[in-house]
Amino acid sequence: MRLLSEDNIDDIAIGAAILGSGGGSDPYIGRLMAREAIRKYGPVALYRLEELDDEDLIVPAAGMGAPTVIVEKLPAGDDLVRAFYALGKYTGQMPCATMSIECGGMNSIRPIYLAARLGIPVVDCDGMGRAFPEIQMTVLTANGISASPFAMSDERGNVLLMDAVSNKWIEVFARSCVMHMGAVGAIALYAATVKQLKEAAIHGTITLAEEIGKTVRNARRKEMNPVDAVREAVGGYLAFRGKVSDVERRVSGGFAKGSAQMTGSGRFEGRALSLYFQNEHLVVRVDGKYVATTPDLIAVLDAETAVPITTEALRYGMRVAVIAFPCAPQWREPAALKLVCPRYFGYDVEYVPVEERFN
Repeated sequence: MRLLSEDNIDDIAIGAAILGSGGGSDPYIGRLMAREAIRKYGPVALYRLEELDDEDLIVPAAGMGAPTVIVEKLPAGDDLVRAFYALGKYTGQMPCATMSIECGGMNSIRPIYLAARLGIPVVDCDGMGRAFPEIQMTVLTANGISASPFAMSDERGNVLLMDAVSNKWIEVFARSCVMHMGAVGAIALYAATVKQLKEAAIHGTITLAEEIGKTVRNARRKEMNPVDAVREAVGGYLAFRGKVSDVERRVSGGFAKGSAQMTGSGRFEGRALSLYFQNEHLVVRVDGKYVATTPDLIAVLDAETAVPITTEALRYGMRVAVIAFPCAPQWREPAALKLVCPRYFGYDVEYVPVEERFN
């Protein structure tokens, strides 16, 4: 166990945004929320699963909706508390800790905010090792853990509880509800015991995010190339460097969907990149050839500072570097891969591990 203070939050936020593959919502907002909560309520205990009892109940907490909306409709935080309490009340067992359902942007930081407010620990694991747009898209689903019961709350104080026959049906019902909440809601879901999570979750993701964030900070301090430092830290590949020449983005069905076009610079001069996203970056092509696809990670970074740029923040004229790197090994298992393969999202391409595409 170790304590997370305000000093840890910035590194975690930067690293989580890189791991989020463009999704998980703006980490800046979550960072402000977590820092204020820690300042007011004190540091948050971060536990490894091995440090907890097997029968302890853990409930992840997150936000749901279109990231482009969250930029203008800032979360208050009470909605997250209401959803968490509602799920505990429904199960008849108050959770002893919370965790991130995905390692991405704000959704890696929200559980820290919640833990500070409630005086409970955060567990150093998550259900994706990155971010994905739909509720059932977790390695927890692939390991038979149910997203039901599911709780959702909005800023008005509405609380919904659901119990569905599958995690996909939770996604269908919840997506419809969140649209009526103004395209943004707070959720609690995937209640599981420590024993279940030891077998199913992706371990150590908060610590990993913090280490990646430190890598960016140290590279800047030492006047090194921070993009190269990140690429080496995650075992990734430089897919492109250039300028954003066009962005098409829309909110559809509760998702931020769209694409971005980029023109190359440096050794990528004369080349063109197309990036497609649904809350998260899903596939990227250079000169018409696929160079990375889901579930591998695609991160768009500021070319000079390596600050990660989320899908809702992409703008014309930005100078960027695009890196691609391997997903958590659990995603390459057949039961997990079918949840998030390119064809699920409508792309006519088979999944090929990113290291095979670049080697």
